[in-house]
Amino acid sequence: MEETILLRHGETEWSRNGRHTGRTDLPLTGRGEEQARALAPLLRDRSFGLVLVSPALRARRTAELAGITGGEIDPDLWEWDYGGYEGVTTPRIRRGRPGWYLWRDGVVPGDAEHPGESAEEVGARADRVIGRIRAADGTVVVVAHGHLLRVLCARWLGLSAREGRLFRLDTGTYSRLGFEHGEPVVLTWNAPI
Repeated sequence: MEETILLRHGETEWSRNGRHTGRTDLPLTGRGEEQARALAPLLRDRSFGLVLVSPALRARRTAELAGITGGEIDPDLWEWDYGGYEGVTTPRIRRGRPGWYLWRDGVVPGDAEHPGESAEEVGARADRVIGRIRAADGTVVVVAHGHLLRVLCARWLGLSAREGRLFRLDTGTYSRLGFEHGEPVVLTWNAPI
């Protein structure tokens, strides 16, 4: 693996409004489609050893608009399952749980479609993706979600999944992971186009 390019999907209505969006499959907004198209020059005229895309519509559409073809859908790239907090904003959650912080306090169980996940469960999925990345030849591209990619970055660096809290990630941005002297590093993070 030469480097790994991480693309966070473009804006959705819920990401714009600050609503936790795990397994709810929402389309991109017009702005989200513009963000995705803006990623295309970064990827143009490059070849990739492996392309992994979340099953979510918002990630698949981002990949398509960015000009990525031949991507493999990887269920390990789904966003964090927010359980009972799916579709809820942080301020609304804090009305019932003052001071709540996802990375420290986690989620409450939801319905059958949104049972919820711990940070460690998201980290186990990220570890499987990292295993695939490190086994690949050439440059790797991953198209996924904000919290999942933050956890993936933390695990890439050997940190706990909860340390993903340190890596803010906006919609429609790219990041790069790689190595320096054989050690995993962040090459670029949360870069706008």
